[in-house]
Amino acid sequence: MGIDCTGVPCIDQGKKINSMKKTSPRFPVPALLRVAPTLLTIFTLAAGGATLSAGAQTPPAGSSAAPAAPDDAERDQRFARWIADFSTSARAAGITDATLQSAFEGIRFIPRVTELDSAQPEFTRAVWDYLDSAVSPQRVIRGQDRLLQARPAVDAAAARYGVPAEILAAIWGLESNYGSNTGDIPTIAALASLGFEGRREAWARSQLLAALKILQNRDIERAQMIGSWAGAMGQTQFLPTNFLAYAVDADGDGRRDIWGSLPDVMASTANFLARSGWQAGQLWGLEVRLPPGFDHGLADAATRQPASVWADQGVRTVDGAPLPALADSAILLPAGARGPAFLVGPNFRTLLRYNNSTSYALAVSLLAQALAGGPAVQSAWPRDVPPLSRSQLLALQTALNARGFDSGTPDGVVGPATQGGIRLYQRSVGLPADGYPTLELLQGLQ
Repeated sequence: MGIDCTGVPCIDQGKKINSMKKTSPRFPVPALLRVAPTLLTIFTLAAGGATLSAGAQTPPAGSSAAPAAPDDAERDQRFARWIADFSTSARAAGITDATLQSAFEGIRFIPRVTELDSAQPEFTRAVWDYLDSAVSPQRVIRGQDRLLQARPAVDAAAARYGVPAEILAAIWGLESNYGSNTGDIPTIAALASLGFEGRREAWARSQLLAALKILQNRDIERAQMIGSWAGAMGQTQFLPTNFLAYAVDADGDGRRDIWGSLPDVMASTANFLARSGWQAGQLWGLEVRLPPGFDHGLADAATRQPASVWADQGVRTVDGAPLPALADSAILLPAGARGPAFLVGPNFRTLLRYNNSTSYALAVSLLAQALAGGPAVQSAWPRDVPPLSRSQLLALQTALNARGFDSGTPDGVVGPATQGGIRLYQRSVGLPADGYPTLELLQGLQ
């Protein structure tokens, strides 16, 4: 939960990796748990001489596993030294030798994890394409069925924390397809691999230490602690640090089980939202119509005002009803001036705490609305406007800066600075200042 996944389920609070859709690459667990004798030797010494299972030292008799390549063998030795060093700091933080042995026995570096972490997709996904999938009729029908089955657990969490049942079900649906796909990568191995690779070592070490504390607390056994390649776990994909902070034992069995206990899953998710600022009884927002001549530069997350002020400026609901009483509300144009407009309030910003992507937060909101029998988006999406690739966005940012429209350091990712630079340029040429990047803008700048 927390890194901008640019409109895709990737709940990695405080870890967000990139704009890729979170997937769970398939790795055969037995292959991951086989380990070279060198790694076992180094870890045994680091653990104060504890004896690890001899059966994990070599592949079983008759195995067709090929000997490790020289580069792989050297890497495994360095990985073992990293595990030994980490174990020393983990002991200082209160992790016992028994927990360390249980956690790291047979552990192997997973190259694919670090490959995915470093990957930067060239092509981005249009918000309407993402919503077509995230809020598809099939997902809505399945969600209504699953919500009916899970009503006792969902309603109990909703009543306890003041978060609507449909919001909880929508997060559940986006994060794991209602519990059917929670990932199959061993969390300890994934986080250790990310820490060893080093690009985000400090973050990975903090998450790995939290994962060890979860094991030490006996909330889950290592074999069942599985999730995404990025370390997110359970049916609503908590990072280990967020598990420690927000997970709840709602079924009273003494364990916080976000993998197998639906009461724990729903209460933990609702607790996260409630403690992140969810306001009970208030809408996330709604689709609206903007008046002719509306200043699209006001459609900025930093421009917040009561819904009554927006109403005075001519903003209306799509059906002409009065705007709801939303404090500190903002206008959201996820596809620019040519696409639908939304009035969003504090609860929408709380959803961004779960996953810092406006597309994701909008998907949760619209899926929850559909699960409750509400309307779909009424205005048309500009499906004829292709999204810019990362290299095109990089070129756009570079061109804006060269023309004096500050868009920050070019990185191929649209953020507030880039939107601000686009708005300045759009105003200079008499275009609606919606801050939305298009090929037409890029060509004009070039």
